[in-house]
Amino acid sequence: MEGAVDLDQRRSPPEAVVVPMGQAGEASSSSSSGEVSVKFEKDSPGVTVASVDSTAAAALSNGGSSSLGSVGATVSRVNTMPPKILSSEKLEPPLVLDRSKTERQRHNNLLPEEAAQIFDDRISVQQKLKLLNRIATVKDDGSVEFEIPGDVEPHTLGVGTESVYKEVDEEPLDETELQYVPPLQIVMLIVGTRGDVQPFVAIGKRLQDYGHRVRLATHSNFKEFVLTSGLEFYPLGGDPKVLAGYMVKNKGFLPSGPSEIPVQRNQMKEIIYSLLPACKEPDIDSGIPFKADAIIANPPAYGHTHVAEALKIPIHIFFTMPWTPTSEFPHPLSRVKQSAGYRLSYQIVDSLIWLGIRDMINDVRKKKLKLRPVTYLSGSQGSESDIPHGYIWSPHLVPKPQDWGPKVDVVGFCFLDLATNYEPPESLLNWLKAGPKPIYIGFGSLPVQEPEKMTQIIVEALEITKQRGIINKGWGGLGELAEEKDFVYLLDNCPHDWLFLQCAAVVHHGGAGTTAAGLKAACPTTIIPFFGDQPFWGDRVHARGVGPPPIPVDEFSLQKLVDAIKFMLDPKVKERAVELAKAMENEDGVTGAVKAFLKHLPRKNREPDPIPEPTPSSLFSVRSCFGCS
Repeated sequence: MEGAVDLDQRRSPPEAVVVPMGQAGEASSSSSSGEVSVKFEKDSPGVTVASVDSTAAAALSNGGSSSLGSVGATVSRVNTMPPKILSSEKLEPPLVLDRSKTERQRHNNLLPEEAAQIFDDRISVQQKLKLLNRIATVKDDGSVEFEIPGDVEPHTLGVGTESVYKEVDEEPLDETELQYVPPLQIVMLIVGTRGDVQPFVAIGKRLQDYGHRVRLATHSNFKEFVLTSGLEFYPLGGDPKVLAGYMVKNKGFLPSGPSEIPVQRNQMKEIIYSLLPACKEPDIDSGIPFKADAIIANPPAYGHTHVAEALKIPIHIFFTMPWTPTSEFPHPLSRVKQSAGYRLSYQIVDSLIWLGIRDMINDVRKKKLKLRPVTYLSGSQGSESDIPHGYIWSPHLVPKPQDWGPKVDVVGFCFLDLATNYEPPESLLNWLKAGPKPIYIGFGSLPVQEPEKMTQIIVEALEITKQRGIINKGWGGLGELAEEKDFVYLLDNCPHDWLFLQCAAVVHHGGAGTTAAGLKAACPTTIIPFFGDQPFWGDRVHARGVGPPPIPVDEFSLQKLVDAIKFMLDPKVKERAVELAKAMENEDGVTGAVKAFLKHLPRKNREPDPIPEPTPSSLFSVRSCFGCS
């Protein structure tokens, strides 16, 4: 797959580490302590690569807007995958990997029937670990390789034709009529950075316009952002700055030092334990009572489905990256060469997540939710098969896979209008007027290893291609010039929905939100993926013909950037970008998300009355929400 990271670049590992996410490995001990010793393997020929090198990143961010407050929005969600879960405290004993000092022969005699057992919830944890060790290898750089037999058939891995929806068996969202739904109290449980939160602010505002009371529960960092948008706010645990800092530092599964283990463990525990109060506690500032009738959540909330189970209320999951197994493309946090392994990649990633969080989930189920513990994989992919999912991207960019059933919707990108109230600095306006449209280059909050070198490459590439450029300094330290250049403008933070309209093309990290903003503005796009789902979006952009193949940040060079700029300046590429933007122009992802949510609500004594027209308001009124005059 284009844009895959070179997995042979490794760092020298310590002899043993406590593994976040419960990485797979050979269970050489099943002692009463529950510790599992796991050995690492080296590469072998013909390996199908699944480099989940930024699972932590995705949880932190859907890769959305890198505007103010977006600590890791450009990092990408975890949107989306969970930050690694490490433990020095014992809810259940953490898994311990004993890294191998010598190369060990990989098991090449794995049978298709054995590979299929990854889906079998009847298998014990120890057996599952042994199986995962034979399939997957956690590498020193935090990536995961997995291989399946070369002659395996997809149906052997649980991808039979019975799971593929050959015909349209559902009503398209754009033809769905919004039925009247009595006012609900809806809580949104959103974990991540501003890029994760922003689409849900837009959805929440629209739900509120239709008379529902909406509480957006997220990190305290975003309280002002949520409240000024007119929604209720409730704080969730966890600090996205801490989570993003960990993810940026480690770029993968493994912590760089034991001292980080309790920090990350406490972060995840804070998030999980804060979910139930967010659903039923009074408003912290006003004291107004609240009791959720329904939950909207993104996957990095981890405990969302368990809280919904305890409260016996419906839940709808929305995300900005694929989280539902499909045979059409692999999990965005994996790199899989064999199409037969695409669907399996979702289960492997999900297994690693669940192995890492199951102890905390079962602890909160027992102590707070008064529910029975769940066994291996019972609380992950398996239990979510009947939960409706909505994916926040344009079907013109990534069409809905044929094997996603009627409970899965692709709703469109959800934009929050930030340009209307933005006042650009006069110096920027004057610079824009002084010449042709520039090329935007920026990586938001992502750290750049050698910012001076990258800045020099960017400036030289602009000179060679005779283009003007806006460099977003971000958190990476770009833009330190030895001398000022009149064809370069150095920028701090600026709403993408305003800025990209002023640009001829954009070069960025490939977060979902930033990608969406560039495509909406009809900008040819070059993606420089750092990790996470960014290579996925880079591949989608290239496949759509609106950008060159993605350039992994480790392969960033002057020649490749020059070639990318020339690619984007091709009039045919611009034509395709305009065509895609026009198609997206007719989409309303926010309305699509609201329709999807209401469509899948349980039909309990619904009145078939027409839904009243929305009455946009900037401030929430509890009285109007519940029909009071």
